[in-house]
Amino acid sequence: MTNHIEPVGTSGAAKITLRTAGELAEALPYLLGFRPDDSIVLVALNKGRFGGRVRLGIPERSEDWPSVAQQLARCLVGGCERRDGRPDSVVAFLCQDASARIGASGPPVVERLRPLAQLLRTECGVLDVPVTEALCLSDGRYWSYCCPRPDCCPPQGNAIAADGTSVMAATAAYAGIHVRQSVAELRARLAPLETALVPEQIRALDAAAMDLVPRILAGTPREEVETQTLGLARLVLRRFAEAPGVDDDTLDADLRDDELLAHDEAAALILGLQDRQTRDRAAEWMEGEEAPAALRLWRALARRCVGGYGEHAAAPLTLAGWVAWSLGDTVEADHALEMALGVDPHYKFARLLNQARSEGVDPEPVRRSLRRVRADREAEDVTVGAAADDLTSVEGGTDDAVAPCPVPENEGEEAGDPAVVVPGGAADPGISRAARGLAAALRRRGERRSGAGTRPARAGTRASRRPSRRRTGRPHTRGDG
Repeated sequence: MTNHIEPVGTSGAAKITLRTAGELAEALPYLLGFRPDDSIVLVALNKGRFGGRVRLGIPERSEDWPSVAQQLARCLVGGCERRDGRPDSVVAFLCQDASARIGASGPPVVERLRPLAQLLRTECGVLDVPVTEALCLSDGRYWSYCCPRPDCCPPQGNAIAADGTSVMAATAAYAGIHVRQSVAELRARLAPLETALVPEQIRALDAAAMDLVPRILAGTPREEVETQTLGLARLVLRRFAEAPGVDDDTLDADLRDDELLAHDEAAALILGLQDRQTRDRAAEWMEGEEAPAALRLWRALARRCVGGYGEHAAAPLTLAGWVAWSLGDTVEADHALEMALGVDPHYKFARLLNQARSEGVDPEPVRRSLRRVRADREAEDVTVGAAADDLTSVEGGTDDAVAPCPVPENEGEEAGDPAVVVPGGAADPGISRAARGLAAALRRRGERRSGAGTRPARAGTRASRRPSRRRTGRPHTRGDG
């Protein structure tokens, strides 16, 4: 579920007043930053201004609608109360094109979803927050569930203004607000490939696993695998950065990146990132010139987790969500984290990032923590290098004193965390540095209200495809990411 509490794409210099249901329907993509499809969207209003909003795919089974409506209402109202106070009212949108329901045109879609609209109105009313408007958007038209007047809201619906022709579109263009593609197109950038290249990528993944497992069993140090993985990642990042520019919001950009990434390189990176410490090192590429290329790499790796390696996508998807959030793209961040949890619901780093987005936590504390770890490690490398130079000098017969090599300490490790075997062959404490920093940021926000502000279960929605079986000999870490 997408759960935005902060305004998206708003500007103090560009304001617009929406007075009609049609203007609300036109404004929805600009409020979310993308075009919702097959979605329930609730938008809070507070003192005449748009506030928090939540989005969830429409469950296919109507039996799931009551629980989903209740959870969505609690999530929206609870989140708004923590930030800006209880909202004055809510606007509900049900978005589903006729093509999503074979054989159905606009009016049948409206009637099928009418009970869901009523449930949303009832659940918000239980929380003393009225739904002032409930709209169904389908096939470029809108219908109101609150207006009984056929002269205002005819049975055939009203047309939504074409893209770029409304006052809302003009104002958004002036304010620099960019509307992304649909949910399906956005998620396709992160979903496993479905092309003729899949068998070759699976063979590369199998070969990489067969190479790594004997090394682990032979006692290869975890740090050696980490160094190789990050070195290869830096090589690919430079390749991406030096490639000719392509509009990053098009599928052409993804095709270009796929061509720049060899199958064996993708396989080695995917398996190497299953180690939490390696993944945390990669998470440091979250700002400056490194971040855009890193985001492209994590997308490309998520697309290469094909066949029985679907669960391995949790790491690159979480990294993509983290970098997107760090860059201010909350839309892609939410979808990437939702897909990561669909692949592995127990992946700890994704769960904490997902919770932080829901709670409205600023990403800066996590960035600051990763910067500090990186600076400490680089300073330590310099000290170790200087000590090595001194040692060489002593061995050459000089009287220079040898400075002791500093031993890094696991500062902040949580006592009692279970040890988990990682692909490098070593036992790693049960929660990573990045996850600890994020958990600490969440704790500082205080106790959360029971039942409010959490993302509702995706009842009835399609989860990301999980492998039917796991191949033997494949290194993989789950549950403590």
